[in-house]
Order: sequence, then structure tokens, then C-alpha cells
Amino acid sequence: MATGRSRLISDDLIKVLELVKGSDSIELKLTLPELSYRSAAAALGADPLEAQIRQVFFFDTPDLALNRAGVVARARRVQGRGDDSVIKLRPVVPSELPSDLRGSPNLVVEVDVMPGGYVCSASLKGQLPKPAVRAAALGEKPLQKLFSKEQRAFFAAHAPDGVTIDDLSVLGPIFVLKLKIRPEAYSRRLVAEMWIYPDGARVVELSTKCLPGEGITVGLEVRQFLESKGIDLSGEQQTKTKTALEFFSSELQAQRT
Repeated sequence: MATGRSRLISDDLIKVLELVKGSDSIELKLTLPELSYRSAAAALGADPLEAQIRQVFFFDTPDLALNRAGVVARARRVQGRGDDSVIKLRPVVPSELPSDLRGSPNLVVEVDVMPGGYVCSASLKGQLPKPAVRAAALGEKPLQKLFSKEQRAFFAAHAPDGVTIDDLSVLGPIFVLKLKIRPEAYSRRLVAEMWIYPDGARVVELSTKCLPGEGITVGLEVRQFLESKGIDLSGEQQTKTKTALEFFSSELQAQRT
């Protein structure tokens, strides 16, 4: 029997469950320790030659004013697909989002859960013709052309005062390999992403998505499956976006000194 100040359900779990009620999906994420990359790939039957190549560009001020305000502006080039862009706000409480924004077919509200933490984000997405991102990154067209009117309004509502999209610096690109894995003896698809930074550093993340009502069940299932494969779940967790922004911010500021 529980005694003293112990709780049947933790405060954090209650908060996550409240956020999940208003979300569209849950993404369960795990950063792998660098020394386990090869063994994890072998255990999951991952074939690196099946990975999709991506280039990811972020846009922020050199001192990351957007990031401090909880705003992420990003665009991607994807092998075999068109380009895309997103304006993301985090953290958010789904019930507090404006109804017109919440009703947009381009908005995705998702709860990201990783060992030791969670965050709910609202991502307003847009599709682009294939040369668009490269042209903007090379300075051949304004950055605002990468974002729709709807995205620009979302940006303006949450960016720091006086900061416009065309004021931002190009941070990137990050070279990304994305691989969809369907392991034997496991019913759910896993996704592995390796983010390769210009200095050679790497971050490898495993993830899987599920519907809001499935989070606890799927979380337990995927943990048991990964443990059964001998995959190390105890590594330090890193967020890919935060790591990328800090890397390029340091690089930009060093160039100015």
C-alpha cells in the first residue's frame, strides 16, 4: 500500500495525459549512445542503403532569439520528394490554440515523449516546389517565399517583436539520413534518423508514432522490444533541433568576432 507522499500517478504523467487529449499524435523518441549505433542497426536489421537523404535548414537570429521565444522556422530538401517548410511553436497547450488555427488542415499538434521529458508542439506545414529551399539558402530568393501566408501570420503572432522572416540567418544545412524499419517480431514501424553535423558529430534517434490513446501501451511495448534486442536505453537524450541550432549559432557568432 502506498504511504506518505507517494502518488498512484505522477504529476508529469497527468500533465502528459492532459496534453494528449487535444493532440493529433504522440511521437516516442530515444537518442542512442554513439557506441551503440552499429549494434543497434544490426539488432534491428537496418539497411543504411535504404535510407532517404535530406537536407535540413533552420532560420533564426545568430543569438537564437526565435528559439528562446519557442519558435522554430525550418525548411527541408528531401530526396525523391518536393521541398517543405514548417513554422513550429513549442510548448503549447492544445486547448489554448485559436479555433481557426486548430482547424487548419496544415496544422499538426503532437506530443513528443522521450526518457526524462516531453513537449507538446504545434507545427504549421507547407509544401514547396523542389528548387525553392536551395534557392533561398543560396540567397537567390527571400526567405519569406518559403512560407505560406498562413505560416507567415503564425510566425508574426509568436516571433519576438521586430523580427521578420527576412531578418533571419540561414543555419545549416544538416545532412540527415532517415530510415523506416519494420523489425521482425514487432508489429510497429520504427524510424531511425542520423543527423550529421559539419564537424562530424552525429545524433541518432529512434522513434515511433501512435494515436493519442495508445501512448502508454505503445511506450511499454517498444521499450520491452528494444530491451529484448539489447539496445541501450540509458544514453543521454539530445534534441536534434536544439543541437543543430546551438552548433550553427556558435559558428555564426565566431565568424563575427
